[in-house]
Amino acid sequence: MSVLPSGEQWTIRAGEYAGTVVSVGGGLRGLSYAGREVLVGYPEDQPARAGIGQHLFPWPNRVTDGKYTFQGVDQQLYLTEPPRSNAIHGLTRWANWERVDDGTDESFVEVAHRLHGQPGYPHQLDLTITYQLDATNGLTVTARATNVGAGDAPYGYGTHPYLSVGRRIDECELEFTAASWLEVTPDRLSPIGLADVAGSQYDFGQARKLQDLDIDNAFTGLPENWEVRLTDPATGNSARLVSDTKWMQLYTANAIGRAGLAVEPMTCPPDAFISGEDLVVLKPGDEHTTSFRVSV
Repeated sequence: MSVLPSGEQWTIRAGEYAGTVVSVGGGLRGLSYAGREVLVGYPEDQPARAGIGQHLFPWPNRVTDGKYTFQGVDQQLYLTEPPRSNAIHGLTRWANWERVDDGTDESFVEVAHRLHGQPGYPHQLDLTITYQLDATNGLTVTARATNVGAGDAPYGYGTHPYLSVGRRIDECELEFTAASWLEVTPDRLSPIGLADVAGSQYDFGQARKLQDLDIDNAFTGLPENWEVRLTDPATGNSARLVSDTKWMQLYTANAIGRAGLAVEPMTCPPDAFISGEDLVVLKPGDEHTTSFRVSV
């Protein structure tokens, strides 16, 4: 019997919502409402591409050169983005996750993975992701990490859902509020510094069309419960993501033909392992939890 590239498949349903959770990366292979796409998906006979639906433990985004120092010890991560010589999106995107709930609730799935120490990250974490669908409020995803090792562990989390309204995003309206955006180098996408959103090309405090604007940047200075909304003005169809993280990344998804907008909640910015900015330090036994919600 052959194994699917995305592993085991678990369907969740509530009202008009339906989604598919997979064992590879514990990811989400798609979410729909009344038959229309809310999050970009991919076929079950293909692996995830462009990070679709993946979770980013124990760091989101990039670590430049994969080098950092934690508590006086130099570390070197594997360079998983070779063209830019970076370590990208953590260590668990392609790992096998196991379903750990009892399977009796068709609107709920919980998956778990134990991350063992490895070169560049000599720490042990127990990780869980829960998916809860609600007919009214949509999908709530909760990510939890517990340090089960003997020493302190640096930690960050991000995720990679692509909002969709069923058409290319160029003619869609985008709306969100943020104070600052992170400028990065054009070649390696390494952080340079923060700039004001107000008055910039990234000012979407009032809904307006994306047109051909390219975005692949992190944003901060977010409201306590921030929201990103994507709307098709021709049909009124919309998709939104709500979270409480201090950072988010927006990516206009040229890699998938601008079929969706990646809205990535992040607990810390790129290079947080290097800078320490908003980096979580999990002491033995400590737990960190964050969540986001997607709805129409």
